[in-house]
Amino acid sequence: MTELISLDGPDLRRTDVASVFVGQRYVRSREEALTVLEQTVAEWSGAPWPAGILSFSCFLSAEEDTVLTYAQCADGDSYQPFVRSLRGPAGAGAVEYRPRRSVVVPGASGVPGCVITATFDVDGAERQDRVMNSLVDVLDVPPAEQPPGMLSANFHTSVDATRVLNYAEWTSVEAHLAFLDSTTRVKTLRASGDVPGVRPIGFKRFHLHRSIAPRESSAATIPVRIS
Repeated sequence: MTELISLDGPDLRRTDVASVFVGQRYVRSREEALTVLEQTVAEWSGAPWPAGILSFSCFLSAEEDTVLTYAQCADGDSYQPFVRSLRGPAGAGAVEYRPRRSVVVPGASGVPGCVITATFDVDGAERQDRVMNSLVDVLDVPPAEQPPGMLSANFHTSVDATRVLNYAEWTSVEAHLAFLDSTTRVKTLRASGDVPGVRPIGFKRFHLHRSIAPRESSAATIPVRIS
């Protein structure tokens, strides 16, 4: 059996992640959400992990209507066969992404108070790169100009070239609410809206429910290059 340890969330700085699988499941109530989360964690915890899976995290939205799963993998081939062997909610489908670019606030540390996922529907790989780079240009500024409370913004592109995902770490829900009324928010809307073939799907706030990783995998991390 794989020896698993609990984490404070996925480590977005590790450089050995080649693929990320992100799934969302809508639920009708908090009770249903907690049942889905506990069943999913139990299934992942009770099965031997293949070597290519590095971490698994699951979240509940602030509205308590969506369960999010986020799995980091060293390769894209290990995830699907493993998940197909699981039963119940843990076997649900997920979109495969590649981690691409990150903006990290200098000196930011500590456990994020919430995670924001913002998703864009795009027309191909070239549009993925354009909207991602435009948003990074807005956010990768001197610390004094960065949104207060943002810890990091981590951009992922789907392997089928139809999606861009920003997994952003924030100190609190209140900090993100303040950002929505800021000039930086206006700039991000303009940066994505000015790229043809890009359609914002929206964002959701999430709180971590559980994050786990094999003991040997969680130790193999080094700082990621920010570009």
